[in-house]
Amino acid sequence: MKSYSYSTSSKSLIFKTIGEMLNEIADTYPNNDCLVSIPEGIRYNYRQFKSEVDKIAKAFLALGVKKGDRVAIWSTNNVAWVLTQFATSKIGAILVTINPAYRASELEYALKQSEISTLVLIEEFKSSDYISILYNVAPFIKGSKPGELNSIRFPYLKNVICVSQTKYSGMFRWDDFVEMHKQIDDSMLKDVENNLDPDDIINIQYTSGTTGFPKAACLTHVNILNNGYFVGEAMNFTDKDRLCVPVPFYHCFGMVMSNLTCVSHGACIVIPSPYFDPTATLTAVEKEKCTALHGVPTMFIAELEHPEFSKFNLTSLRTGIMAGSPCPIEVMKRVNNQMHMSEITIAYGQTESSPVITQTTPDDPFEYRVETVGKPLPFLEVKIIDPQTGKIVEAGEQGELCTRGYSVMRGYYNNIEATQAAIDEARWLHTGDLAVMTENGYFKITGRIKDMIIRGGENIYPREIEEFLYTHPSIADVQVIGVPDAKYGEEICAWIKLRDGHTLTEEEVKEFCREKIARYKIPKYIKFVDAFPTTVTGKVRKVEMREISIRELGL
Repeated sequence: MKSYSYSTSSKSLIFKTIGEMLNEIADTYPNNDCLVSIPEGIRYNYRQFKSEVDKIAKAFLALGVKKGDRVAIWSTNNVAWVLTQFATSKIGAILVTINPAYRASELEYALKQSEISTLVLIEEFKSSDYISILYNVAPFIKGSKPGELNSIRFPYLKNVICVSQTKYSGMFRWDDFVEMHKQIDDSMLKDVENNLDPDDIINIQYTSGTTGFPKAACLTHVNILNNGYFVGEAMNFTDKDRLCVPVPFYHCFGMVMSNLTCVSHGACIVIPSPYFDPTATLTAVEKEKCTALHGVPTMFIAELEHPEFSKFNLTSLRTGIMAGSPCPIEVMKRVNNQMHMSEITIAYGQTESSPVITQTTPDDPFEYRVETVGKPLPFLEVKIIDPQTGKIVEAGEQGELCTRGYSVMRGYYNNIEATQAAIDEARWLHTGDLAVMTENGYFKITGRIKDMIIRGGENIYPREIEEFLYTHPSIADVQVIGVPDAKYGEEICAWIKLRDGHTLTEEEVKEFCREKIARYKIPKYIKFVDAFPTTVTGKVRKVEMREISIRELGL
């Protein structure tokens, strides 16, 4: 039996734009709760939500945003994020999602690489002052009028909108921006909507690359709308479900597997907090009687380990998704039993596949629901190949997982070479993940071909951190690996070779990183060495480095 699988469904693929889908759902379930933000005290039913989305869509048109223009959002989870997501899809603008943890160099890269015309941002996130970072990256904004930005360094950037009550130089205040909808009548919006195609690119998601900075995966209406819909079908979602969303919207887990899953089923999105907080999440589930909860394993662990966990009434819960990194079997069992999530599912995928490729269902036998990542979603093909020969391996044999179907991205933005490396001539997406298909068609992820580190659900590629550390004047060479960690699954360990005559401490390395790269990319462990273990041909043996680090650190 060959390691190949294909799924079908009694439901058809949806060939509509996201805006068309929202219009239909709002007509069908006008009084259903659509979006509840507990921290903001905002509650919209579907009729109200569509009305607000249309206002934002018209406001973007008033700003001069056109089909194909890139609109970026740099924000934690809030109502403005969801409204921006659906408003951009209504006018054919491409939403570029920016990680809230990004700092100056990463923001600058995204603004330039995606040729962003409009940036929506909040004031701050934890220790990051977004306003200061933006003014530092693009000082010309401070001396410009809102909507009249003009710079040689950022030739595409024309508008910045801040979700704030404070008015900042060069930026529109969110409320003032929304008022601009009055300049555009409903018929103009309808004309724009009627000229969109479901195959249009509608979203750019950054995914860490093995060389240098992240790559920009281009996703269409068909890609993400269908993926969100069939993810919901796997959970038996209906218009009666209420999903608590502690996962970030900037990631496909939030934007597609949460927001689009809910809206395509007339279900309710519940925002418990701007970013993950176990107390806020448990409180939201109880208060809003949520039937579903998403999270990466570390989130579920934090909820289960909450000192007052037993005081929360979680009996409304039924289902949800655990994904983002390998799901420990014991954690799955505890979530099943202690959180009343008897129908919880595991999903596997990657951004380039919109993102879900395989998912378990509530009907699968329990052992398969905790030990595998399920079977392919409907209308997706999955095969496992020998990475050397490209031939499909037999069931039970390990190889690289590849997928084909509606979910495969259009390609990487402005990066033909990387696109051709990821998607072959037959349109198979090569995931870089090692997997095994069982005799009964379930898939198990067994490892990674590349050296990607998964820390608390965040994909981190060593090369990006290595390239950054190389910029330190005292560092001659550096190699970054992942080592086991009880809390996050993996942590980052950097082996550093210093230049002759230079000295450097562990704390100095971390301080060098702090204001320049995202906090989750900063190495937890630093090891100063004179040389790296290498093969006869001079290739660094990262497997051996990992073994040495585990032994020396007592992990």
